[in-house]
Amino acid sequence: MAFAFEELDFQTTPLGDISLRRRAEPRLAGRIVYEVKLNDDFLMSSLFTESEIQLARMGLAALEGDALDVVVGGLGLGYTAVEALDNPAVRSLTVIDVMAPVIDWHRRGLVPLGPTLTGDARCSLVEADFFARASAPGNGFGEGTSDQRVHAVLLDIDHSPSHWLNSGNSLFYTDETLGMLADKIHPGGVFALWSNDPPDDAFMQLLGRVFASSEAHVVPFPNFYTGGESSCSVYLARTHA
Repeated sequence: MAFAFEELDFQTTPLGDISLRRRAEPRLAGRIVYEVKLNDDFLMSSLFTESEIQLARMGLAALEGDALDVVVGGLGLGYTAVEALDNPAVRSLTVIDVMAPVIDWHRRGLVPLGPTLTGDARCSLVEADFFARASAPGNGFGEGTSDQRVHAVLLDIDHSPSHWLNSGNSLFYTDETLGMLADKIHPGGVFALWSNDPPDDAFMQLLGRVFASSEAHVVPFPNFYTGGESSCSVYLARTHA
């Protein structure tokens, strides 16, 4: 019998029940698809990864130098992190995710990109609340206050700046907290954010108040289910030099 569906893991977390599934997609000649669900919501799919890849590609393309320190907020299936590691200028990559099961999937090799991330000495997977680290005192993302600034922060956790995975995350999208985040990024560095929604004028205004410059890009990708095209957004902001 041909492979159809398998639930690779199911765990209960403070945010709800999270599951990792692998299935064959009959509309794509049996292509194997990995999916993550949180409660009844689909969080991510290996079918639609172009915008996650572009988050890293666009964010790092704006930087110069060959010894970049990068933080990724949100691990997911690993596409943003792997794309960041594909940039030879990246010296260190710290991926922060609040979900212990997600990190565990990568370490156990349950997801395709797990071995790439865990096998690269530049990459560290950290179980922590990215938003708490971003708003903590000090210049870094470590537990203490002595960590140094990074060159780029690539964030993909919430559905959009106004559609949050957890209502408490809304506190991040303010002048004060984004200002604290900006303090953890080197002068001239980059904050990049993924969003499932079209560019939002109110959020662009917020970025403009905190950062030296900001822009939004619409990232189109083919939608295999509709036969047409869908899109996500990537925001890019530069800190003051």
